[in-house]
Amino acid sequence: MGSKTQKTKDGQGSGSGKGAGGLLSEGGAVPAVVESIVGRTGAKGEITQVKARVLQGFDKGKVMRRNVKGPVRIKDVLMLRETQIEARRIKSKYSKGAA
Repeated sequence: MGSKTQKTKDGQGSGSGKGAGGLLSEGGAVPAVVESIVGRTGAKGEITQVKARVLQGFDKGKVMRRNVKGPVRIKDVLMLRETQIEARRIKSKYSKGAA
């Protein structure tokens, strides 16, 4: 019986890095400053959702919602790999002002 081998094409595959459709900025990461903390999310509350203002790049000045893992405070600077995708809003169980 013959041996089974996997055929691959050169120059294609998931490791190319530029196949993301231009989501990555050319210079790497883009700085964004945390303006407000929206809330906690994740299965155990380990993710913090924040609103951050992009400081450089194509989307300079854009305020976007992002999920952050780890400790974060207002006025912290985040380095974002991409600035096109925004996090979904947190669905809360309670509405503001409800007693």
